[in-house]
Amino acid sequence: MLKHCLIVFGVSMVPLIELRGAIPYGVAFGLPLWLTFIIAIIGNMLPVPIIYFFARKVLVWGCDKKFIGRFFTWCLEKGEKGGKKLQEKAGRGLFWALLLFVGIPIPGTGAWTGTLAASLLDMDFKKSVLACMGGVLLAAIIMGTLSVLGVGIFTSVVA
Repeated sequence: MLKHCLIVFGVSMVPLIELRGAIPYGVAFGLPLWLTFIIAIIGNMLPVPIIYFFARKVLVWGCDKKFIGRFFTWCLEKGEKGGKKLQEKAGRGLFWALLLFVGIPIPGTGAWTGTLAASLLDMDFKKSVLACMGGVLLAAIIMGTLSVLGVGIFTSVVA
């Protein structure tokens, strides 16, 4: 059981996969849903402050480097573009837009991307973390529900 708990924790910290992959894994391998939720949410939220405070600085630093420059530039441009698009659509409701962006479990949305966008938009740290936390909770509920309903199908595919 400890092995699966550590895998859920690790997977929930991986960009793009996050708890969208960690919760179905935990459910498929028989972890209690409440334990899977707690581990996946903690793992998914752990990188958020680091991303908020350091991601932009690292990306700007790496833009002119030989081997990583193109990738870092792409990440920075994608984050800025996504952030501006989110801000244009949301207007004053940026908090709720960020929460929904993080909470809708589709590839490319999640705590990593949402926090990077919030950082690039110079959104308040506390509001950013609260919006991401709300989004992570929403995504956990959606993925938990889908995992429990589809556990038979998912278990047969994974196993």
